[in-house]
Amino acid sequence: MYRKQSAKMVNHLRKRGITDEQVLTAMESTPRHKFVAAGMEFQAYEEKALPIGFGQTISHPYTVALMSQVLQVQKGQRIMEIGTGSGYQAAVLCRMGAQVFTIEKNTSLSRLAEKRLKSMNCHFVIRTGDGSLGWQSYAPFDAIIVTAGAPVVPRNLLQQVKEGGRLLIPVGTAASQELTLFVKDEQSSFRKIIIENLNFVPLKGVDGWSEEV
Repeated sequence: MYRKQSAKMVNHLRKRGITDEQVLTAMESTPRHKFVAAGMEFQAYEEKALPIGFGQTISHPYTVALMSQVLQVQKGQRIMEIGTGSGYQAAVLCRMGAQVFTIEKNTSLSRLAEKRLKSMNCHFVIRTGDGSLGWQSYAPFDAIIVTAGAPVVPRNLLQQVKEGGRLLIPVGTAASQELTLFVKDEQSSFRKIIIENLNFVPLKGVDGWSEEV
């Protein structure tokens, strides 16, 4: 039923500059309509953010595609995601062959995402907690992707990236952020690359925004 809408979404992403065929294939094969709130299914493949419940949204398809492309995912890599949300970004990364470790602050969202990801036979580990602190017991990671905007780059996340690894995180004010890539070299220094200006929900936690934001 949604095959035509999915193909149309992928064509749109190509026109927006997404060139990684692995990303495009993963997104075309991931049923985005299963990751949105009930009643929103027929809008799932449109270029818009949609509610997923509990005051949260699923990111625009372009945002998910861009972030997945910037990560340069290789099969078998260990990737930590901060901000599971509905589980859609994690599902795309799984379809790209990654081992996904994902953290969600909201317990209800975390449970729903876990159920969806299990139904799709994804290789993942999920927990509920403060994503700004990362997941030390599984570190280091080949890549870390943060799907919420932070006021500063959390120190713990930088420390949990492998040499040669990548941290992709939106940084800025609560209203507007710069999607920023940090690439770790052999001397444990980071090369910083600004990707694009985008808007995300706030990253809440010890090394993020307070609950009042």
